[in-house]
Amino acid sequence: MKPLDFEKPLYDILEKIKELEANPNLKDNVNSLKIEAEKLKNNIYSNLTRWQVVQIARHPDRPKSIDYLNNVFDEFLELHGDRLFSDDKAIITGIAKIEKFSIAFIAQEKGRSTSEKIERNFGMPHPEGYRKGMRIMELAEKLKLPLITFVDTPGAYPGVGAEERGQFSAIAYSIMKMLSLKTYTISYIIGEGGSGGALAIAVADRVFAFEYSIYSVISPEGCASILFRDASKASEAAEVLKLTAKDLLDFGVIDGIVKEPIGGAHWDPKLMYSTLKEHIISQIEELTKIPLEEVLERRYKKYRNMGIIYG
Repeated sequence: MKPLDFEKPLYDILEKIKELEANPNLKDNVNSLKIEAEKLKNNIYSNLTRWQVVQIARHPDRPKSIDYLNNVFDEFLELHGDRLFSDDKAIITGIAKIEKFSIAFIAQEKGRSTSEKIERNFGMPHPEGYRKGMRIMELAEKLKLPLITFVDTPGAYPGVGAEERGQFSAIAYSIMKMLSLKTYTISYIIGEGGSGGALAIAVADRVFAFEYSIYSVISPEGCASILFRDASKASEAAEVLKLTAKDLLDFGVIDGIVKEPIGGAHWDPKLMYSTLKEHIISQIEELTKIPLEEVLERRYKKYRNMGIIYG
Protein backbone atom coordinates (compact mmCIF):
# COMPACT_ATOMS: atom_id res chain seq x y z
CA MET A 1 0.00 0.00 0.00
CA LYS A 2 1.21 3.48 -0.81
CA PRO A 3 1.08 5.71 2.28
CA LEU A 4 -0.71 9.03 2.35
CA ASP A 5 1.37 11.93 3.66
CA PHE A 6 -0.03 11.77 7.19
CA GLU A 7 0.49 7.97 7.30
CA LYS A 8 4.24 8.03 6.60
CA PRO A 9 5.40 7.86 10.26
CA LEU A 10 3.31 4.71 10.69
CA TYR A 11 4.63 3.13 7.49
CA ASP A 12 8.21 3.87 8.56
CA ILE A 13 7.67 1.80 11.72
CA LEU A 14 5.98 -0.99 9.76
CA GLU A 15 8.92 -1.14 7.35
CA LYS A 16 11.32 -1.31 10.29
CA ILE A 17 9.32 -4.21 11.75
CA LYS A 18 9.61 -6.11 8.45
CA GLU A 19 13.37 -5.66 8.46
CA LEU A 20 13.76 -6.84 12.05
CA GLU A 21 11.44 -9.85 11.69
CA ALA A 22 14.07 -11.49 9.49
CA ASN A 23 16.32 -11.81 12.57
CA PRO A 24 14.83 -14.13 15.28
CA ASN A 25 17.24 -12.67 17.87
CA LEU A 26 15.43 -9.33 17.67
CA LYS A 27 12.00 -10.65 18.69
CA ASP A 28 11.75 -8.33 21.71
CA ASN A 29 12.53 -5.32 19.56
CA VAL A 30 9.88 -6.37 17.04
CA ASN A 31 7.22 -6.78 19.73
CA SER A 32 8.06 -3.37 21.15
CA LEU A 33 7.79 -1.76 17.72
CA LYS A 34 4.47 -3.51 17.06
CA ILE A 35 3.02 -2.01 20.24
CA GLU A 36 4.36 1.40 19.23
CA ALA A 37 2.89 1.01 15.72
CA GLU A 38 -0.53 0.07 17.10
CA LYS A 39 -0.57 3.12 19.38
CA LEU A 40 0.49 5.40 16.54
CA LYS A 41 -2.12 3.90 14.23
CA ASN A 42 -4.91 4.48 16.73
CA ASN A 43 -3.69 8.02 17.35
CA ILE A 44 -3.50 8.92 13.65
CA TYR A 45 -6.91 7.59 12.66
CA SER A 46 -8.77 8.87 15.71
CA ASN A 47 -7.69 12.45 14.98
CA LEU A 48 -8.28 12.82 11.24
CA THR A 49 -9.14 16.10 9.59
CA ARG A 50 -11.96 16.08 7.05
CA TRP A 51 -9.44 16.44 4.22
CA GLN A 52 -7.57 13.38 5.46
CA VAL A 53 -10.86 11.44 5.41
CA VAL A 54 -11.31 12.59 1.78
CA GLN A 55 -7.89 11.14 0.96
CA ILE A 56 -8.76 7.80 2.57
CA ALA A 57 -12.11 7.70 0.73
CA ARG A 58 -10.17 8.09 -2.54
CA HIS A 59 -7.31 5.74 -1.59
CA PRO A 60 -6.24 3.72 -4.68
CA ASP A 61 -6.10 0.48 -2.67
CA ARG A 62 -9.57 0.91 -1.19
CA PRO A 63 -11.95 -1.94 -2.19
CA LYS A 64 -14.17 -1.01 -5.13
CA SER A 65 -17.75 -2.04 -5.88
CA ILE A 66 -16.61 -5.01 -7.96
CA ASP A 67 -14.65 -6.30 -4.96
CA TYR A 68 -17.79 -6.21 -2.81
CA LEU A 69 -19.85 -7.88 -5.52
CA ASN A 70 -17.30 -10.71 -5.72
CA ASN A 71 -16.73 -11.14 -1.99
CA VAL A 72 -20.00 -10.18 -0.29
CA PHE A 73 -22.59 -11.76 -2.59
CA ASP A 74 -22.65 -15.55 -2.85
CA GLU A 75 -23.25 -15.18 -6.59
CA PHE A 76 -24.36 -12.47 -8.99
CA LEU A 77 -25.45 -12.10 -12.58
CA GLU A 78 -24.59 -8.84 -14.34
CA LEU A 79 -27.22 -7.36 -16.65
CA HIS A 80 -25.99 -5.00 -19.36
CA GLY A 81 -27.21 -2.01 -21.33
CA ASP A 82 -29.99 0.57 -21.20
CA ARG A 83 -31.70 -0.70 -24.40
CA LEU A 84 -31.39 2.80 -25.83
CA PHE A 85 -27.73 3.68 -26.42
CA SER A 86 -24.98 1.53 -24.87
CA ASP A 87 -23.67 -0.31 -21.83
CA ASP A 88 -22.10 2.18 -19.42
CA LYS A 89 -19.19 0.44 -17.65
CA ALA A 90 -19.21 3.02 -14.84
CA ILE A 91 -22.35 1.37 -13.46
CA ILE A 92 -22.69 -2.36 -12.85
CA THR A 93 -26.22 -3.74 -12.44
CA GLY A 94 -27.75 -7.14 -11.95
CA ILE A 95 -29.31 -9.64 -9.58
CA ALA A 96 -27.57 -11.55 -6.82
CA LYS A 97 -27.87 -13.99 -3.94
CA ILE A 98 -26.72 -13.26 -0.40
CA GLU A 99 -27.43 -16.25 1.83
CA LYS A 100 -31.22 -16.86 1.68
CA PHE A 101 -32.02 -13.53 -0.02
CA SER A 102 -32.30 -12.73 -3.71
CA ILE A 103 -31.64 -9.07 -4.42
CA ALA A 104 -31.13 -6.59 -7.25
CA PHE A 105 -28.13 -4.27 -7.22
CA ILE A 106 -26.73 -1.11 -8.80
CA ALA A 107 -23.03 -0.34 -8.24
CA GLN A 108 -20.82 2.53 -9.37
CA GLU A 109 -17.36 1.27 -10.31
CA LYS A 110 -14.19 3.39 -10.65
CA GLY A 111 -11.75 0.66 -11.66
CA ARG A 112 -8.28 0.12 -10.21
CA SER A 113 -5.66 -0.21 -12.97
CA THR A 114 -5.18 2.55 -15.56
CA SER A 115 -6.95 0.53 -18.25
CA GLU A 116 -9.85 -0.29 -15.90
CA LYS A 117 -10.22 3.36 -14.89
CA ILE A 118 -10.43 4.40 -18.53
CA GLU A 119 -12.93 1.63 -19.30
CA ARG A 120 -15.03 2.61 -16.26
CA ASN A 121 -14.64 6.33 -17.02
CA PHE A 122 -13.17 6.78 -13.51
CA GLY A 123 -16.57 5.94 -12.03
CA MET A 124 -18.33 8.88 -13.69
CA PRO A 125 -21.55 7.53 -15.24
CA HIS A 126 -23.11 8.68 -18.49
CA PRO A 127 -26.91 9.04 -18.82
CA GLU A 128 -27.13 5.53 -20.26
CA GLY A 129 -25.64 4.27 -16.99
CA TYR A 130 -28.46 5.82 -14.99
CA ARG A 131 -31.02 4.52 -17.49
CA LYS A 132 -29.51 1.06 -17.07
CA GLY A 133 -29.92 1.54 -13.32
CA MET A 134 -33.57 2.45 -13.77
CA ARG A 135 -34.10 -0.77 -15.75
CA ILE A 136 -32.89 -2.71 -12.72
CA MET A 137 -35.06 -0.64 -10.38
CA GLU A 138 -38.10 -1.62 -12.44
CA LEU A 139 -36.98 -5.25 -12.48
CA ALA A 140 -36.54 -5.23 -8.69
CA GLU A 141 -40.04 -3.84 -8.30
CA LYS A 142 -41.52 -6.38 -10.72
CA LEU A 143 -39.79 -9.36 -9.07
CA LYS A 144 -40.31 -7.96 -5.55
CA LEU A 145 -36.55 -7.98 -4.85
CA PRO A 146 -34.85 -5.67 -2.33
CA LEU A 147 -32.56 -3.22 -4.16
CA ILE A 148 -29.01 -2.64 -2.88
CA THR A 149 -26.92 0.20 -4.31
CA PHE A 150 -23.20 0.93 -3.91
CA VAL A 151 -22.22 4.57 -4.32
CA ASP A 152 -18.65 5.44 -5.33
CA THR A 153 -18.29 8.29 -7.82
CA PRO A 154 -16.73 11.76 -8.02
CA GLY A 155 -19.91 12.72 -9.90
CA ALA A 156 -21.79 12.12 -13.12
CA TYR A 157 -19.75 12.64 -16.30
CA PRO A 158 -19.99 16.33 -17.34
CA GLY A 159 -18.97 15.90 -20.99
CA VAL A 160 -20.79 17.42 -23.96
CA GLY A 161 -21.95 14.03 -25.25
CA ALA A 162 -23.43 13.11 -21.88
CA GLU A 163 -25.31 16.40 -21.72
CA GLU A 164 -26.56 15.97 -25.29
CA ARG A 165 -27.95 12.55 -24.34
CA GLY A 166 -29.84 13.98 -21.37
CA GLN A 167 -27.58 13.66 -18.34
CA PHE A 168 -29.68 16.05 -16.24
CA SER A 169 -32.97 14.27 -16.99
CA ALA A 170 -31.48 10.80 -16.46
CA ILE A 171 -30.38 11.80 -12.96
CA ALA A 172 -33.68 13.53 -12.19
CA TYR A 173 -35.75 10.56 -13.37
CA SER A 174 -33.52 8.16 -11.43
CA ILE A 175 -34.09 10.15 -8.22
CA MET A 176 -37.85 10.23 -8.92
CA LYS A 177 -37.87 6.50 -9.67
CA MET A 178 -36.14 5.65 -6.38
CA LEU A 179 -38.54 7.85 -4.41
CA SER A 180 -41.58 6.00 -5.75
CA LEU A 181 -40.10 2.50 -6.15
CA LYS A 182 -42.41 -0.15 -4.70
CA THR A 183 -39.74 -2.32 -3.14
CA TYR A 184 -37.26 -2.10 -0.25
CA THR A 185 -34.11 -0.09 -0.96
CA ILE A 186 -30.76 0.20 0.84
CA SER A 187 -27.79 2.34 -0.25
CA TYR A 188 -24.15 2.17 0.82
CA ILE A 189 -21.68 4.99 0.24
CA ILE A 190 -18.50 2.91 0.07
CA GLY A 191 -16.00 5.61 -0.94
CA GLU A 192 -16.77 8.87 -2.65
CA GLY A 193 -20.35 10.13 -3.06
CA GLY A 194 -20.19 13.11 -5.38
CA SER A 195 -23.15 15.38 -6.15
CA GLY A 196 -26.18 14.31 -8.18
CA GLY A 197 -24.14 11.53 -9.72
CA ALA A 198 -24.23 9.81 -6.33
CA LEU A 199 -27.70 10.96 -5.29
CA ALA A 200 -29.25 9.37 -8.40
CA ILE A 201 -28.88 5.90 -6.86
CA ALA A 202 -28.87 6.83 -3.16
CA VAL A 203 -32.46 7.96 -2.49
CA ALA A 204 -33.14 4.81 -0.49
CA ASP A 205 -35.19 3.73 2.51
CA ARG A 206 -31.95 3.39 4.42
CA VAL A 207 -28.66 5.04 3.50
CA PHE A 208 -25.42 4.02 5.18
CA ALA A 209 -21.95 5.53 4.80
CA PHE A 210 -18.72 3.65 5.38
CA GLU A 211 -16.73 5.14 8.25
CA TYR A 212 -14.09 6.73 6.00
CA SER A 213 -16.37 7.64 3.10
CA ILE A 214 -17.52 11.10 1.98
CA TYR A 215 -20.80 12.39 0.56
CA SER A 216 -21.19 15.93 -0.71
CA VAL A 217 -22.91 18.21 -3.20
CA ILE A 218 -19.51 19.13 -4.65
CA SER A 219 -15.88 18.00 -4.37
CA PRO A 220 -13.58 19.94 -2.01
CA GLU A 221 -11.53 21.04 -5.03
CA GLY A 222 -14.61 22.31 -6.85
CA CYS A 223 -15.87 24.06 -3.74
CA ALA A 224 -12.48 25.72 -3.18
CA SER A 225 -12.46 26.95 -6.78
CA ILE A 226 -15.83 28.63 -6.25
CA LEU A 227 -15.53 29.91 -2.68
CA PHE A 228 -11.83 30.75 -2.52
CA ARG A 229 -10.99 31.04 -6.25
CA ASP A 230 -8.20 28.55 -5.49
CA ALA A 231 -8.54 24.75 -5.88
CA SER A 232 -5.41 24.25 -3.77
CA LYS A 233 -7.47 25.25 -0.72
CA ALA A 234 -9.40 21.98 -0.91
CA SER A 235 -8.51 21.09 2.67
CA GLU A 236 -10.22 24.28 3.89
CA ALA A 237 -13.22 23.57 1.69
CA ALA A 238 -13.53 20.06 3.12
CA GLU A 239 -13.93 21.55 6.60
CA VAL A 240 -16.65 23.90 5.33
CA LEU A 241 -18.51 21.12 3.48
CA LYS A 242 -18.71 18.80 6.51
CA LEU A 243 -18.78 15.78 4.22
CA THR A 244 -17.68 12.90 6.47
CA ALA A 245 -19.88 10.03 7.63
CA LYS A 246 -20.05 11.49 11.15
CA ASP A 247 -21.14 14.88 9.78
CA LEU A 248 -23.78 13.25 7.60
CA LEU A 249 -25.18 11.26 10.50
CA ASP A 250 -25.32 14.40 12.67
CA PHE A 251 -27.28 16.18 9.91
CA GLY A 252 -29.65 13.25 9.45
CA VAL A 253 -28.61 12.77 5.81
CA ILE A 254 -27.69 9.11 6.42
CA ASP A 255 -29.18 6.47 8.69
CA GLY A 256 -26.00 4.94 10.03
CA ILE A 257 -22.26 4.34 9.69
CA VAL A 258 -20.67 1.05 8.67
CA LYS A 259 -17.56 0.47 10.77
CA GLU A 260 -14.29 -0.03 8.86
CA PRO A 261 -10.99 -1.52 9.99
CA ILE A 262 -8.79 1.14 11.60
CA GLY A 263 -7.30 3.22 8.79
CA GLY A 264 -9.82 2.15 6.17
CA ALA A 265 -11.22 -0.89 4.38
CA HIS A 266 -7.97 -1.41 2.45
CA TRP A 267 -6.12 -2.32 5.67
CA ASP A 268 -8.21 -5.48 6.05
CA PRO A 269 -10.50 -6.12 3.04
CA LYS A 270 -11.60 -9.57 4.28
CA LEU A 271 -12.87 -8.08 7.52
CA MET A 272 -14.66 -5.36 5.55
CA TYR A 273 -16.36 -7.91 3.29
CA SER A 274 -17.55 -9.87 6.32
CA THR A 275 -18.77 -6.74 8.07
CA LEU A 276 -20.72 -5.56 5.03
CA LYS A 277 -22.28 -8.97 4.39
CA GLU A 278 -23.57 -9.16 7.95
CA HIS A 279 -24.84 -5.58 7.72
CA ILE A 280 -26.72 -6.14 4.46
CA ILE A 281 -28.37 -9.33 5.73
CA SER A 282 -29.44 -7.71 9.01
CA GLN A 283 -30.86 -4.67 7.20
CA ILE A 284 -32.84 -6.77 4.72
CA GLU A 285 -34.22 -8.90 7.55
CA GLU A 286 -35.19 -5.83 9.55
CA LEU A 287 -36.57 -3.75 6.67
CA THR A 288 -38.66 -6.48 5.05
CA LYS A 289 -40.55 -7.07 8.30
CA ILE A 290 -42.16 -3.64 7.83
CA PRO A 291 -45.21 -3.50 5.50
CA LEU A 292 -44.20 -2.00 2.16
CA GLU A 293 -46.94 0.66 2.34
CA GLU A 294 -45.48 1.88 5.63
CA VAL A 295 -41.95 1.87 4.18
CA LEU A 296 -43.08 4.01 1.22
CA GLU A 297 -44.74 6.48 3.59
CA ARG A 298 -41.59 6.66 5.74
CA ARG A 299 -39.46 7.19 2.62
CA TYR A 300 -41.66 10.08 1.51
CA LYS A 301 -41.54 11.77 4.91
CA LYS A 302 -37.80 11.18 5.26
CA TYR A 303 -36.87 13.06 2.11
CA ARG A 304 -39.67 15.61 2.45
CA ASN A 305 -38.27 16.67 5.82
CA MET A 306 -34.58 16.50 4.91
CA GLY A 307 -32.88 19.87 5.21
CA ILE A 308 -35.55 21.39 7.44
CA ILE A 309 -34.03 22.95 10.55
CA TYR A 310 -36.28 23.61 13.51
CA GLY A 311 -35.67 26.09 16.32
